[in-house]
Amino acid sequence: MTFRLLRIISVGCALWAPFGAMAQQVAFGGLETDTSAPVEITSDSLNVNQTTGQAVFSGNVLVIQSDMRLQAGTLQVEYGNEEQSEINRLLASGGVTLVAQSNAAESSDAVYDLRSGTLVMTGDVLLTQGQNAISGTRLTVDMETGKGQMDGRVRTILTPGGR
Repeated sequence: MTFRLLRIISVGCALWAPFGAMAQQVAFGGLETDTSAPVEITSDSLNVNQTTGQAVFSGNVLVIQSDMRLQAGTLQVEYGNEEQSEINRLLASGGVTLVAQSNAAESSDAVYDLRSGTLVMTGDVLLTQGQNAISGTRLTVDMETGKGQMDGRVRTILTPGGR
């Protein structure tokens, strides 16, 4: 009886610990992707500025890289060289949804730095992993390793046993 009570208390403490945290480290195994894979972008329209080296995709934007899918209202592409053949960063806005395997994340905006392989989602971030959910104001993920951190007022909902 005592062992069972201690187990219940320890599980309860583990479940409640994230609620008071200002930042939480999380493993995003399903969000890791091959950052060297080609990036495919589709949208309703495209505006290219040769002077600034930027392209803006607008309307129903869909970005596909390996198993990752990112949807947004607008996507700005920043190139890293004069030939505009190397993409440095993708800046998504207008409601962003990222799906990779059994993980999904939503936010207001996102910046994907292809050089560093880092994705930063900001503004009412919600991440779901199966039946578990985590929310905060900023999610930073290393897309190569799947390691990430949720910052802000972090709220976690865990479903024990996958129910």
